[in-house]
Amino acid sequence: MFFEKTAIIGVGLLGATVALAMKRHGITRRICGFGRNEANLKNALSRGIIDDYALNLKDLAEGADLVVFAAPVRAFRAIAGGISPYLKAGAIVTDVGSVKGALVYEMEAAMPEGVAFVGAHPIAGNDKSGIDAANPDIFIGAKCIITPTLCTDKAACQTVTSMWKLFGCKVEELTPEMHDEILSSISHLPHIAAYALVNAVQEINPEYFGYSGPGFMDTTRIAMSSSEIWRDICILNKDNILKHLNAYKQQIEQMIEDIKNSNEASLTKEFEKSGEVRRKLRNERNNPGNENK
Repeated sequence: MFFEKTAIIGVGLLGATVALAMKRHGITRRICGFGRNEANLKNALSRGIIDDYALNLKDLAEGADLVVFAAPVRAFRAIAGGISPYLKAGAIVTDVGSVKGALVYEMEAAMPEGVAFVGAHPIAGNDKSGIDAANPDIFIGAKCIITPTLCTDKAACQTVTSMWKLFGCKVEELTPEMHDEILSSISHLPHIAAYALVNAVQEINPEYFGYSGPGFMDTTRIAMSSSEIWRDICILNKDNILKHLNAYKQQIEQMIEDIKNSNEASLTKEFEKSGEVRRKLRNERNNPGNENK
């Protein structure tokens, strides 16, 4: 597995991290970056994250063996339409987006003959954004979801899978639909809850933030994540997110009733149930050999 030219669309946290991981493992000769902010591209170039950059899709795509979409997911369709005429036969297009679903099929349909699209989502990152936070170590031990369809080229899928394994990821395959169902509950919902919690305290009294301890800070860390990225995720995966927000709302409403009625038994039961599940999750993460295969 070696790419003469890799094109990365969106040289932010994940785009830059992919570039650094590719350089660490020596699997590409040249990385060309693309984005809306030339100053950011120049910064990435000066740091050696990319080898050059393009300001138009034609220069970016020409000669590229691998194209990685790392821009906000709502921009994928427009960029795919713009880059498609310049992609060479045999090129592989992939992504790092947090939403798959219909987007995977739309990306497949946008590819010219002889070009394969393989959906991928490394479940890695942090609350920071931009190239300052880029670090290929975040892929080590992280899960990466590959989302092939019935139309996905098997050789291209294997290449993308091998790349993420080389980066240190634990790779699994899911359908695009199942990916969005799962990620809505364990990623998208927690981000929305964190945003809402911070905004609630801000409305109650912003002076109270001065008394916050580790619990509040840990719970709301992801509220510092990119607003643009999470706005797009909410809109593209809204059906799953609304369904899971409703489930979360039901839990909150039950606790409101229990607190209102001083229902000690119910509160204790719910808190103990949650604690047991969370401790089990922690133990599985700390002892990977005990995870269900």
